[in-house]
Amino acid sequence: MNHHLIKKYNVAGPRYTSYPTVPYWNDKPITVKEWSKSVKKTFDETNVHDGISLYIHLPFCESLCTYCGCNTRITINHAVEKKYIAAVLKEWDMYLAMFVDKPRIKEIHLGGGTPTFFSPENLKVLIDGIMDKSVACKDAEFSFEAHPNNTTEEHLKMLYSLGFRRLSLGIQDFDPKVQTIVNRIQPFEIVDKVVKQARKIGYTSINFDLVYGLPLQTRKSVIDTINKVNVLRPDRIAFYSYAHVPWVKPGQRLFTEKDLPQDDEKRALYEIGKEKFSEMGYAEIGMDHFALNSDTLYKAANEGKLHRNFMGYTHSYTKLMVGLGVSSISDTWNAFAQNVKKVEEYYECIKNNELPIFRGHVLNKEDLIIRRHILNIMCKFETSWEKDEEQCKAVNDAVKRLTEIEGDKLIVTKPYHLSIRKPGRPFIRNVCMAFDAKLWRNLPQSQIFSSTV
Repeated sequence: MNHHLIKKYNVAGPRYTSYPTVPYWNDKPITVKEWSKSVKKTFDETNVHDGISLYIHLPFCESLCTYCGCNTRITINHAVEKKYIAAVLKEWDMYLAMFVDKPRIKEIHLGGGTPTFFSPENLKVLIDGIMDKSVACKDAEFSFEAHPNNTTEEHLKMLYSLGFRRLSLGIQDFDPKVQTIVNRIQPFEIVDKVVKQARKIGYTSINFDLVYGLPLQTRKSVIDTINKVNVLRPDRIAFYSYAHVPWVKPGQRLFTEKDLPQDDEKRALYEIGKEKFSEMGYAEIGMDHFALNSDTLYKAANEGKLHRNFMGYTHSYTKLMVGLGVSSISDTWNAFAQNVKKVEEYYECIKNNELPIFRGHVLNKEDLIIRRHILNIMCKFETSWEKDEEQCKAVNDAVKRLTEIEGDKLIVTKPYHLSIRKPGRPFIRNVCMAFDAKLWRNLPQSQIFSSTV
């Protein structure tokens, strides 16, 4: 591990779940008319062959995990469930009114918040309400995020009966001190129980979310966490860098920067994790993801079919992704739109029969070219621009910016081609930043992104 390079490239930068990134979307908000037109166009062009993806945001949590950067609503009042589901289904009806045919659902992902905050019965109402007016693709994949503390056997059985075969458990860290400071206390025994129940029921893919760089984490605690993970052998592991953004999430102010592993030490935690995952038989997939060779994510990566969207890495590719619920982001490939972030505002829009979008972005020709290159880098560790439709001035500018990174032997560039070397994979966000024309034209005057390393 090169400590000099870590210090050199540890700058604030986007995670590139989209391009352009949200802070650089058009200043002029997208209109409902523009958005509807883009949705209809992409649906008409792709539904028959590719189907569509659905992301449903379920924001409620019973307690605040202080490391969390997601859009959440903290409550112990479960009476909120039915009203929220009714609003989401009404929003879905608004999209159905745009479609000339029944949508073919390729992918559903329930995110949060805590999807398992909702009762099994109410989750059935939600999914039945979606699928009653849709058709599932033959190779559809349904997945959900789950909090081990409130994911019951009834949850697992109900969602399995509705077609879900993949779940993602938010583990973060097994160390009691770390769990206490981030207010996410869940003993190994609880996670073990949920995993065993899920496998017995028939779930074919289990993901663990782990986070490095959390307050009070040490090399010893990360090694202990990963050893416990190895006992349970999830099919996938997402090993995320903790994003410290207290200016966005005030809950992160409950601990200070002094509690956080910094620079070299933080990167050491990642390198330790990566080395141990390799020893455990997990292959590195894209950025910060690892999978067993039996998992569909591994197979997609090997076949060059890995895709990345607002839901993360997936083997399912659809041009149209509809986001339902508060703060959800939708993508037609040619445009993005995000729903309002406050639950009350979301309800008001739905009540008035209005799509609850409040901002978005229509991609121009340059945006589409750069988007393809950043996706290639994120998913395939390489990209090329031999064809005219893959070239623009911004790509030429990017190549010039990459001279120093290439000098540090992190990438290899040839005429019309770039590939990431293995030592360069930890700096993949820095490589993507070189292509980010909007970022370079308007460098932020204050920190709006977390650190890249």
